[in-house]
Amino acid sequence: MIKGSCHCQSVRWTYKTELESATACNCTVCRRYGSLWAYDHLNEGIEVSGETNYYARDEKHIEFHFCKACGCVAYWLAAKEHVQGKKRMAVNLRLADDPEQIKDLPIDHFDGLDEFKDLPSDGRCIKDLWF
Repeated sequence: MIKGSCHCQSVRWTYKTELESATACNCTVCRRYGSLWAYDHLNEGIEVSGETNYYARDEKHIEFHFCKACGCVAYWLAAKEHVQGKKRMAVNLRLADDPEQIKDLPIDHFDGLDEFKDLPSDGRCIKDLWF
């Protein structure tokens, strides 16, 4: 289990399933946030707490939730149910409370800007992006 929080700890998340990688997306929003995502479903593999505001792009498919106080982007949440009444979401692993838990996770690159597809691995892991 991996836990994370915004800087002021008002917004918290828990990722409960086995994590194999983190995703870096280059879409117009994610590249600005600098986030690293771990995916699952709301109240299934991921639990969140705390009051947030959110930003949704024009298509309003995804809501990017951030802390009302410190502004950290904590997670994104699908605006509509995905499959079997579930809402897809992802937490921002850069907010992990214990970086040691995630530092060796490989990074998957996703082209959300041009082709909306997975890109080949370059062999880097999370700790390679921190310093």
